[in-house]
Amino acid sequence: MKFLGNRIVKTAVAVFITAFVCNMIGWPPVFAVITAIVTLEPTVTDSIKKGMVRFPASAIGSFYAVLFISLFGNSAITYTLAATLTILTCYRLKLHAGLLVATITAVAMVEVVYDNYLLSFFIRLGTTTIGLVVSTLVNLLIFPPNYISIIKNNISGLYHDIGDVLNNILEETINLEHIEKKIVKTEELIRYQQDESHFHPLLGSNKESFSRSKQDIDTLRVIHYHLSNLQEINIDFVQLKEENKKIIRDAAKELANHMTKKESFQVYHHEKELRRLLELFWTSSHSINKIDLTQLPQELILLYELISIFHLAKRLEHLKD
Repeated sequence: MKFLGNRIVKTAVAVFITAFVCNMIGWPPVFAVITAIVTLEPTVTDSIKKGMVRFPASAIGSFYAVLFISLFGNSAITYTLAATLTILTCYRLKLHAGLLVATITAVAMVEVVYDNYLLSFFIRLGTTTIGLVVSTLVNLLIFPPNYISIIKNNISGLYHDIGDVLNNILEETINLEHIEKKIVKTEELIRYQQDESHFHPLLGSNKESFSRSKQDIDTLRVIHYHLSNLQEINIDFVQLKEENKKIIRDAAKELANHMTKKESFQVYHHEKELRRLLELFWTSSHSINKIDLTQLPQELILLYELISIFHLAKRLEHLKD
């Protein structure tokens, strides 16, 4: 909610300053305000990148609006040609991020341009520039984007969610889609924070925390991959002795409790037990004769994936605190 509140405040400030400057100059503020709103991106870097696309796109829309107004006046054909050619031109020039704004500009200008078409065109470029500059400065100076706390909370939540999944994955089919979405969102926030560091460098503990968070999300991404490989395996149907199944169940349950309830857990002990079972499986003559290398047996997949998860869980020990 803090991020949402900051975004609202920054939008309000950008709109006010943009409209105030335009009114002081005597230019119509509406197009500048639209530009300021749509250019207020999650990071300063994104604001600048999108602005560099939206400025030429808006210029294209303004040009077509002025051109067809001078030829056909305020008519249906003017709206149609201005919108259509703006879209086609932006698309061909790969100005995709500015296509919508440019099209709205082209259509809206038909209502406000009556004479002195060349001056109207340059005023439109001027208002676009004001909107871009104001939104970028507001993003840079007011509530600079800082996603570190959100990233850390997401990672802690993912750690807990993976524990919940691990608690049941050997017994039933589990949907991992919510974990995938959360990982993607966190990776996006990490990219935002990395982009932002060009303008607001991270220092001291924040820099160390951010570096650790990047390592953690990479580890959680790999754990998610191994969990997805376990989705179709039900331990009740694998060809293992009951005492060995119990070892696997106990190991998975204890790791799950460790991740969700922060209970103490001997990671190394259980990983050693699973490795011992894997070695027994490989060395048993029955298994060796039975293995088809084109399709690995479920027993082998189960043990390998769990061992991999335990190995990766050791990297996340600090999250239990």
